[in-house]
Amino acid sequence: MRLQYSLSLAVLPLLCLAANQKIDNKFKDYHAQFQSSAPLQLDDAAYDDLTASPRNFSIVVLLTALEARFGCHLCRDFQPEWDLLSKSSMKGDKKGESRILYGTLDFADGKGTFQKLMLQTAPVVLLFPPTSGPNGKPDGQPIRFDFTAGPQSAENIYSWIKRHLPEGLKPPIHRPLNYIRIVTVTTILLGLLSFASVAHSYIVPIVQNRNLWAAISLMSILLFTSGHMFNHIRKVPYVAGNGKGGISYFAGGFSNQFGMETQIVAGIYGTLSMAIIALALKLPRMSDPKKQQMAVFVWAAIMFGMYSFLLSVFRVKNS
Repeated sequence: MRLQYSLSLAVLPLLCLAANQKIDNKFKDYHAQFQSSAPLQLDDAAYDDLTASPRNFSIVVLLTALEARFGCHLCRDFQPEWDLLSKSSMKGDKKGESRILYGTLDFADGKGTFQKLMLQTAPVVLLFPPTSGPNGKPDGQPIRFDFTAGPQSAENIYSWIKRHLPEGLKPPIHRPLNYIRIVTVTTILLGLLSFASVAHSYIVPIVQNRNLWAAISLMSILLFTSGHMFNHIRKVPYVAGNGKGGISYFAGGFSNQFGMETQIVAGIYGTLSMAIIALALKLPRMSDPKKQQMAVFVWAAIMFGMYSFLLSVFRVKNS
């Protein structure tokens, strides 16, 4: 009996060593495949073998449906990001020090797995942490990532994987240079520089024109003082009925207004501004006294009429 017990104790380390060697060999085989073609293309048998316990490595599996007949647009949108993530891991971990593998299981190749997992939607990412080793989790249950928030970037999935795995080597993501964008931006910049150099003599006088900036400033002031932003924020109606079969252009009260009211008030302010500008700047430069006198009467009458109309608008608002 003691001899049998002693033999069992002697054989047990050898059995453990053989089991660990078998797991290491499986990881080396799959890692060699991963280095030649990332991510691993799985089927039902490969999925079961790769995720079987015990294992001293991590495996991240994307369950997807890429064929057009399945109509999974999210799967096709995410596939380039998944390829980027897996290829970044392949290039950054040639020796397999991170002990992480990436695989893809398409519905066409893994219907049995989809049925076993009772998946009704795709894509889904499953993270299988190691079940043995210093950071092993004996239960072997995968951690699931659902795309409930819509398409995800490779960086988001990488951060999610990094949160659920212990500290260690995790190759970062390296996005390739977008040469089309670089060429496009460079071409646009060169075109803008060429246009600026050719049109410089025509653009500068326009930009430096004080009358142009004065007109733009005046229009902006009239636009915002008349209540344009109020209309956009409150979504006010353009006009409203007055309850007697007619149309009301002015809303009662100073906390309400209509769209047409804003335009009328802006027109009143604009006319008053033009009258003041004409009286202060234009008329003193007129050389003919009679024409100057007539213009003064005309602009004064316009200003008097517009100001009277503005006061009547305030009376309507206050009623």
